Amino acid sequence: MKKPSPSISLIALCFVLSSCLGISADISLNQNGSGNIALEYQISKALDALGKLDGNERWNTIPVGKADFERTMDRLPGMKLTSFSSKEGRNNLIINAKMEFEDLNSLMSFIDASGLRSSFSGDANSGRIFMAVNEGKAKNNAALEKLIAEISKPYLVKLSMSFPNEGNVKITNNRGLSLNDVPGSVIIPSGKKVSCSLPVNSVLSASDGINVEFLW
Repeated sequence: MKKPSPSISLIALCFVLSSCLGISADISLNQNGSGNIALEYQISKALDALGKLDGNERWNTIPVGKADFERTMDRLPGMKLTSFSSKEGRNNLIINAKMEFEDLNSLMSFIDASGLRSSFSGDANSGRIFMAVNEGKAKNNAALEKLIAEISKPYLVKLSMSFPNEGNVKITNNRGLSLNDVPGSVIIPSGKKVSCSLPVNSVLSASDGINVEFLW
């Protein structure tokens, strides 16, 4: 299998549903604001092949190799890659990476260097991380989007965060309304570790967008 071309737009690592389908991002926050983030993401071979078609380059937007991560860490002095592995399954390429961050601003620089799809306010004791999982833009190619939704049915977006004390996670749309009934979702909304698991096809079909907010 020919691997997708790497990208340096790292919001794509976790939250751009392109050539990456199954996504798990688990953030652990320490009392002083440092912590670690463990990533696992899966690239469907079917969708990878689809991304090679003329005009579909936007489906290939994530780094897949250890060298891609290392180059990114070189530009983010507050981040450190501590482990990396990849394996090819029957239907997917599976990537696992774990990184340490010195503070939450370093983490946010990794998640979204542009700051256009995510934000952080507050500090290690009391704060809020906002991430736009799906911006809810109009569909450009209905037939292609339908095919992507079919391919993505087995996949999930899993986001979790552990806190020194207590925290919350909220799922909202672009109008600020809480989404408690995303089809197929599982949400643990409060506690020392909170999480949400969202089917990728439900995320892709959310015309009003889907946002995830961690609060503590």
